[in-house]
Amino acid sequence: MKSFKTIALACTLGLLPLSPAAAQSGDITGLWNTGSEGGKVEIYRCGKAYCGKIVDAARLRTNPDLRDVRNSDPNLRTRRLKGLVVLRDFTGGPTNWTGGPVYDPETGDGASSGKLKLQADGKLQVKGCVAIFCRTKVWTRAR
Repeated sequence: MKSFKTIALACTLGLLPLSPAAAQSGDITGLWNTGSEGGKVEIYRCGKAYCGKIVDAARLRTNPDLRDVRNSDPNLRTRRLKGLVVLRDFTGGPTNWTGGPVYDPETGDGASSGKLKLQADGKLQVKGCVAIFCRTKVWTRAR
């Protein structure tokens, strides 16, 4: 049986998943697996809100200089994907945030508004909405 110190150290280093209690603390900052194309987004504080930027994806490992070629706006297709802000100005908490815009570089689609919901299991629901049409993805915290 593992000692309490070993378990505490593993949690601190991110080797064990967050407990439901930790998930409910409302801390969404850090690295998240998007579940699409090996993508990873870092959520960070931007002023009094939260933002998220692309830090990794399978396509970026092949070509670190990859551009936003799938964007529906031709004027934005030369933007680099690495470091691209895909979540902007989310406020609220401790388990629900609203903000926007939200951008999906996989499809090139954006939404002017979105919602984030931290689930009890530590997963993050990311929802982008255009008018009454919404799409939701579930992200998992990266270790």
